[in-house]
Amino acid sequence: MQAPKWYIIHDTSDVISPSLLVYPNRIKKNIERMVKIAGDPAILRPHIKTHKMAEIVKMQMEMGIHKFKCATVAEAELLAQCGAQDILLAMQMVGANMRRFFRLMATYPKSKFSTLVDNLKTLEALSDLARSKNAKIQLWIDIDNGMKRTGIPAGRNAEDLYRNMAINTNIKARGFHTYDGHIHHSDINKRQKACDTALEPVLELKQKMEKKGLGPIEMVVGGSPSFPIHSKRPNTEVSPGTTLLWDERYGNLFPEMGFLHAAILMTRIISKPGKNRLCFDLGHKSIAPEMDFPRMRILGLEHSLQIGQSEEHLVVECENAHDHEVGDVFYAIPMHICPTVAKYDSVLTVEDHKITGTWKVAARNHKIII
Repeated sequence: MQAPKWYIIHDTSDVISPSLLVYPNRIKKNIERMVKIAGDPAILRPHIKTHKMAEIVKMQMEMGIHKFKCATVAEAELLAQCGAQDILLAMQMVGANMRRFFRLMATYPKSKFSTLVDNLKTLEALSDLARSKNAKIQLWIDIDNGMKRTGIPAGRNAEDLYRNMAINTNIKARGFHTYDGHIHHSDINKRQKACDTALEPVLELKQKMEKKGLGPIEMVVGGSPSFPIHSKRPNTEVSPGTTLLWDERYGNLFPEMGFLHAAILMTRIISKPGKNRLCFDLGHKSIAPEMDFPRMRILGLEHSLQIGQSEEHLVVECENAHDHEVGDVFYAIPMHICPTVAKYDSVLTVEDHKITGTWKVAARNHKIII
């Protein structure tokens, strides 16, 4: 008798669809894989934007990971509530978020917080706030090495900005943060070359600043596709995030990385709207819709075409639609897991083909308490 596939739930009668399922044993293996690739948990600073869950943070801490990266004040607060030692909020604080950041530091003194700047105006505003609160804020320069989303290119302006940070008595200058999310070559050799080329001016700037006595300069570099490359660099921290749950897009692009799919959507057929068509309860509200079709791999319907999606519905065209009935259960791996997780208040944990509990997506919203 053939064993059931790893993602199958034996009894789905009480499982609402759509639901997001996570598999703790596979998450644990992904964390172990991250540590093995990095070579040392001390150089890992995983991003929590993918999962936003305390349980996954604690699983990482149990394996010796104590530095984390996040994108929102709520994610930073969740990390502090978990007892994380070193938290980098990798989003430049503006407006009310500046004051919230200082409240984080005051509320959770056992955690060390830092954040990013990429311009003198923001630096001065944060310095003024620190002075008014008789506090000291830890900052990194956000270096743009080709992503062209945030940050400042490695050059004279970055040099001046870091010098201003280093001499400011209200600021502790930590170093450089750079994210190379624009590099996603499937070929590892091409990816290696692109990563090295993009980082070269950043490393040159680091060396120049340290020669001027403005070091030591720490480095936080890269994301999931590039962290195996950057983890081989000395004195460098790396920030994988998607690696914890993995998704179909990265699974296709980077099979050599060896991570396991650990998050699955359970969905049901809710209608059969015409010949060769099935409609699932998997609309924009249930899965990240920002990419072109296919937005997921529907397991068992790999050769189907996703032809339409609205808020609650996904319409699929397949030649064997007649083999399936309204109410049938299917499982799907999202192309992009990070914004998919954020659509759910909680996830269901699955072990040995059974639902074993729920985990709250605690930092789903932009605010927890602060």
